[in-house]
Amino acid sequence: MDSTRFSSASVIFGTLLLLQVVYEGCSARKMGMIQERGLQHDSPPPTSSSYMDPQLNVFFTPNDLEIGKRLPVFFDINDRSTYPHLLSREEADSIPFSSADLPYLLDFFSFSAASPQATAMAETLRHCEFRPMEGETKFCATSLESMLDSTRETFGSGSKLRVLATKFVTKPPSVSLQNYTVAAAPREIPAEKMVGCHALPYPYAVFYCHSQQKNKVLRISLVGENGEDRVDAVGVCHMDTGKWNPNHVSFRVLGIQPGASPVCHFFPVDNLVWLPLP
Repeated sequence: MDSTRFSSASVIFGTLLLLQVVYEGCSARKMGMIQERGLQHDSPPPTSSSYMDPQLNVFFTPNDLEIGKRLPVFFDINDRSTYPHLLSREEADSIPFSSADLPYLLDFFSFSAASPQATAMAETLRHCEFRPMEGETKFCATSLESMLDSTRETFGSGSKLRVLATKFVTKPPSVSLQNYTVAAAPREIPAEKMVGCHALPYPYAVFYCHSQQKNKVLRISLVGENGEDRVDAVGVCHMDTGKWNPNHVSFRVLGIQPGASPVCHFFPVDNLVWLPLP
């Protein structure tokens, strides 16, 4: 086996192990869509209701990362048995993946057109068909192999990859939403480019992946209210938000305007951050 094939096999094997650990944590597919859908130009405006979905407690600014500061953070702790399966490339490529094929797909997966599953599938397909924002590279991956290929294409042919994910240090937290204390100074992981992959709701594992300019990738140590829940969290700060949709939920959560401050967010445990190795 030559070095290129060995490197590819190592990345695939390592990522499969990581995904297995991720799947044992939780499913945050709704959160992946909540975080990113507001970046699209034609996303709907936020509701006028004063109620805020607890799952929106993932956004922060760089100033929030002082040692000892407490932040309300949501980490989904759903049962891993509810997590969709990851398909091989051959399996995924044999199934259509487009809004135009939705009637066939609903019949294929035995979902009625009025079911919540149908609504989720339609939203995911629509999300994957959004045009990219200016300066953004995006794709939806329906298999690990397609994710690796598209990520390498983003970084440059022949790139070696490193993958990061949020980890529960000992066990899943006791509750999904609680106040976490920043336990140490965040560790920035230098990288010229990054690709963030967010899990979306679908009958099998689908990831919305995108790359933007001017980002910072951070490792952040968090301790829960009981002193026992510990999370080694991955956070990404988008340093230039001037061209973001003003309706992005992060601006409502943080009370800021586009371009006023970097917008950061924690990654759920079933989301991935890809970085090129030097």
